[in-house]
Amino acid sequence: ADNLSEALKKLKITSTDSTADSLEGCLDCLLHALAQNNMETSEKIQKSGVLQVFASLLTPQSSCTAKVANIIAEVARNEFMRNPCVDAGLIPPLVQLLNCKDQEVLLQTGRALGNICYDSHEGRNAVDHAGGAHIVVDHLRSLCSKTDPASEKLLTVFCGMLMNYSNENDTLQSQLINMGVIPTLVKLLGIHCQNAALTEMCLVAFGNLAELESSKEQFAYTNIAEELVKLFKKQIEHDKKEMIFEVLAPLAENDVIKLQLVEAGLVECLLEIVQKTVDSDKEDDIAELKTASDLMVLLLLGDESMQKLFEGGKGSVFQRVLSWIPSNSHQLQLAGALAIANFARNDGNCIHMVDNGIVQKLMDLLDRHVEDGNVTVQHAALSALRNLAIPVVNKAKMLSAGVAEAVLKFLRSEMPPVQFKLLGTLRMLIDAQAEAAEQLGKNVKLVERLVEWCEAKDHAGVMGESNRLLSALIRHSKSKDVIRTIVQSGGIKHLVTMATSEHVIMQNEALVALALIAALELVTAEKDLENAQLVQILHRLLSDDRSAPEIKYNSMVLICALIGSEPLQKEVQSMAFLEVISKLRSHENKTVAQQASLTEQRLAVES
Repeated sequence: ADNLSEALKKLKITSTDSTADSLEGCLDCLLHALAQNNMETSEKIQKSGVLQVFASLLTPQSSCTAKVANIIAEVARNEFMRNPCVDAGLIPPLVQLLNCKDQEVLLQTGRALGNICYDSHEGRNAVDHAGGAHIVVDHLRSLCSKTDPASEKLLTVFCGMLMNYSNENDTLQSQLINMGVIPTLVKLLGIHCQNAALTEMCLVAFGNLAELESSKEQFAYTNIAEELVKLFKKQIEHDKKEMIFEVLAPLAENDVIKLQLVEAGLVECLLEIVQKTVDSDKEDDIAELKTASDLMVLLLLGDESMQKLFEGGKGSVFQRVLSWIPSNSHQLQLAGALAIANFARNDGNCIHMVDNGIVQKLMDLLDRHVEDGNVTVQHAALSALRNLAIPVVNKAKMLSAGVAEAVLKFLRSEMPPVQFKLLGTLRMLIDAQAEAAEQLGKNVKLVERLVEWCEAKDHAGVMGESNRLLSALIRHSKSKDVIRTIVQSGGIKHLVTMATSEHVIMQNEALVALALIAALELVTAEKDLENAQLVQILHRLLSDDRSAPEIKYNSMVLICALIGSEPLQKEVQSMAFLEVISKLRSHENKTVAQQASLTEQRLAVES
């Protein structure tokens, strides 16, 4: 401790005119003390005011420069020392030293700047201001192809410095991307894949940058996919695989890179991991199984990568994924169902899958999760069924396979994501299927639940889908029994509210359903239509210039149907409808103009 105090005093006095030897001795003493107790020594250095002295010692000509930079690197390992280093004006001279040729000076300077930047806003700003990142990126470029140990050590330090400089800072990450650091790092990874420390630094740097959209476009122009898959195949340790996964996941969000990863053979690696880990109860294996199967699903989100792996339904990857669905692992069941939902993104794939028995597999899976089931698996299996039900030719096949009944078992669910998918699946199934729509529309339990969900204000998705399904039951069945069931369950007011939706498609569906109600069961629904103030709403829709042509057209069709009811006709007469409708005779849309003339005649006759 005495030696340290002496050295600090001596440094303050002699820094300006001392001989190199006496300085060396003092610096060695500091390094020795830091090695013994870094934190305590750093505090003493800060109190002594020596940091300001260091700024004048950081010159390319001095033989002590590397040692001074080393001391700064060591003290900056402590969080409380980073701002004092910036305040002491150490950043500009350190950045200047990045221009020198001496490898030891470059190494220690890179360490010092990297440590000062670690989690320090002030440190990063100062380095940015002094232009440090640009010089380091240039060094990486010029050293990239050198494989001697000293160069690799320097490359590792510079990668680490850039990582600390830009970590979780979008602005600085964008700056590095604009400097073209990505192709250089990818090249580094390819050349130095035998060097574990450097490889690890590259991976962390990639993980840092890969979150940014602009980076993905740059990555897509490199052979990153090939390099990462090559590296991944060599890994045995869980932690190393995990590091590569952390880079792969954000990169795989880009469709171009998805396809590159598929072509580079990532899928085979993932399937192998699944096979090795599926029956294990080790924590690492469970984590790897989840990551690998999640990544597999992500790769299937790209249209081209998905179609490549589907291979007309004959692909080995598609077949392997199918085998996940009956598995005992919830994670694999989930990934299998999500994968099927992703494969089911075009009619050709959907038709092939339904013809080859996928529906039964999904219904069996749902059956295993009815009582206290896994919500994510329920949601995924329903998503897959919903997508499969989109092609017209699949609807009848799926209905006769019992999909509607399988889905209805989840009516009791209190989980909004499950409710949402359940509603969407039923709506897809009954599209243009009159018999099924009638059967479901007469199911009192279903209709009552829909009416309840139409009021789910906290879950706009569930509320919207419930309204749409209510309307669909009427539109596709055109059945009096269905309309009576909906009236008795209190559904009319929701259809009237739906006519005021901000989505034209929903407004339209509501108006068509209400017109069918008025045409088929006006007397039964009369009171509810009156209470829901339908006539006032129609007046508003017709008066509003922003209403779409089809909304105006269907509102007039509905008015014509409503005047068959005495109380509703009185309401129509009491509100100046003729005035509004006569204006629509000159509407630019011919269909609207024609309907306005017809409606005007009807109203004139009735009055």
